Amino acid sequence: MATVEVTDICKTYGKDVRAVDGISLDIADGEFFVILGPSGAGKTTTLKSIAGLVDVDSGSVTIGGVDMTAVEPYHRNVAMAFESYALYPQKTVAENLASPLKSGRTGKYSEAERAKRIDQVTTTLGIDHLKNRLPRELSNGQRQRVALGRVLVRPADVYLLDEPLSHLDAKLRAAMRAELKQLGAMSNTTTIYVTHDYQEALALGDRIAVMREGRIVQIGTPEEIWRRPADTFVARALGQPEINLLDGVVDDGRIRLGDGSLDVPVPSDVRCERGTRVRVGLRPCDIHVTSREGSLRGRVLLAERLGRNIELTVDVGGAQLIALTSGRHGVGEGDDVTMRIAESDVHVFSPGDGDTSRFSDQTLEAV
Repeated sequence: MATVEVTDICKTYGKDVRAVDGISLDIADGEFFVILGPSGAGKTTTLKSIAGLVDVDSGSVTIGGVDMTAVEPYHRNVAMAFESYALYPQKTVAENLASPLKSGRTGKYSEAERAKRIDQVTTTLGIDHLKNRLPRELSNGQRQRVALGRVLVRPADVYLLDEPLSHLDAKLRAAMRAELKQLGAMSNTTTIYVTHDYQEALALGDRIAVMREGRIVQIGTPEEIWRRPADTFVARALGQPEINLLDGVVDDGRIRLGDGSLDVPVPSDVRCERGTRVRVGLRPCDIHVTSREGSLRGRVLLAERLGRNIELTVDVGGAQLIALTSGRHGVGEGDDVTMRIAESDVHVFSPGDGDTSRFSDQTLEAV
């Protein structure tokens, strides 16, 4: 177990590609820390920098209180799972899993101890029946589980997992999320997990760092990231369907949307002068279709059934709003609907066309 401190690291490829731009992280001993972001955000480069597989241009990496910036990967006692598997093609599954246990850096394990560890990992990952197969005889999902097993089979100060579930089908991915959470709790080993999947991040992370274009946008617990996104980029990164963003104007404790005929309450943590222009974020899952009176009224343009729920595209005051409702409401295209949303579920951001910051605990002046 070990703490991990990343201080202002930068990594540039060529003249123009700044893969990591001043990243700083402070990860606690035994924490399951998730780095979330789209492709090209710099997540994998950050992970490889911690592992020592990438030499940073500036900044430092400290593991367990020891500066590892110039230390070779072999001596960092970290274990990393790659999205590309990185299996020995000529070795069986059992032999691939045994290879980390035969390395001098992991200490000496007897044949019985190696077999016991391999049995534990293969049972957990559901690959016990594949021990004697070669990588070429496995599906992509099976190969990825073997790659993950190579990390988990040996003790390490830090586990580094780069998109380890990306090639699994939805059912197995959900099951493996639960297994990884349990493994993290049982081993109490510091784990840094990279993903582009917000559901994985919310389900697994003790804390989450959201990355974009080589920089950290926000760090917080899953609850903090979900309830108080730092900007519209973070808000859009979490949730499917994506959060609705509508322009509005503050008017006597309400925010009027679209053509002004619709409104939502101003959250209690935001103090706004009348006439302030804002951008409002409303998550589809927080919008409730109701038969009672509501502040959002519109006409359904499209209704798509998604299992138990129906995704509605609603015209509200000239703007389109996505809402989720249960199938029992029987709402269809062309129907007029009334919707309501709680004050605590209204997110207020500064106005603009790009990714804009959240307004909270501050006074906004009219523009």
